[in-house]
This record gives sequence, structure tokens and C-alpha cells, in this order.
Amino acid sequence: MMQTDFTFAYDVPQSPGEVFNAVIDVRGWWSQRISGDTDRPGEFIYEVPGIHRTHARITELTPHKRVVWHVVENWFASSPETDEWAGSDITFDIEPTDDGSRLTFTHIGLTPEMDCYEGCSVGWSRHALESLRALITTGTGTPITPADEAALQSA
Repeated sequence: MMQTDFTFAYDVPQSPGEVFNAVIDVRGWWSQRISGDTDRPGEFIYEVPGIHRTHARITELTPHKRVVWHVVENWFASSPETDEWAGSDITFDIEPTDDGSRLTFTHIGLTPEMDCYEGCSVGWSRHALESLRALITTGTGTPITPADEAALQSA
């Protein structure tokens, strides 16, 4: 069966509330350069100038259970299909487990057929899998910093 959307899940010993609070702390795990609020319905912008820009709308915030972002606009410098994410949804589903919580991340619409799939799947694995998990379990994520941006821009 072919995978249609990029997704992964992992278990952590923290409560659903702790996981939810980490998910909405986007500056703590994705990028320190986020414009707008990420902890309430509304819109925010993620940007690495000259490389990638995403304008997202938070369409669902169900405490301790679910967060959904709808990508309003997107731009990639490295892809001929610069707006591939536009219209897609990014979901964070949180379920209680016997030992804590399970977080399931899905980028609905990010499929292997997309030009950006390889790079985007690596990026989401680094941010939503590694950095977000670190934020949840240790209190410290590894978001993109201004120094990281400068290194990316000069590469």
C-alpha cells in the first residue's frame, strides 16, 4: 500500500498536556524566527530568508489532543514547484498511553510524488521528530537559530 502523506508517531513519558504545550511552542522546536502567535487560533509565518517561507493558519487547537495548521502560502527557493505546500494541512494528534503519550505528526498532502518530498521529509524528521521530541522530553529543543539561517544562506 502506497503512503499518501508524510507521517510518523512516537511515544514519550510526558502527559498529553505537556506534549500539547511543547507542540504549540513552535519557536522552541522549529525556528526562533516565527512571526505571529502559535498558541491560539490565528496565523503565523515561518521564514528562512531567501530559502523557505510558510504562512500557516492554525485551524484547530484542542488542548491535550490536537493541533492543525493549514498552509495558506508557501515558497521554496530550491524547488521548481515553489508552492507545493500551499493548501496542505499539518496535524499533531496526541493520545494518552499507559506510560505517557503518543504524538502522531502528519503533513497531509506531502507525498513522495512532490518535488520537495525528500528535503521536506528530512526537515520534518529533524524538527518535528528530533527537536520536538527533545523539547517534550528534556524541555529543550533544537530550533533553527539566526546562526543556522546564516549558514544555510551562505551554503
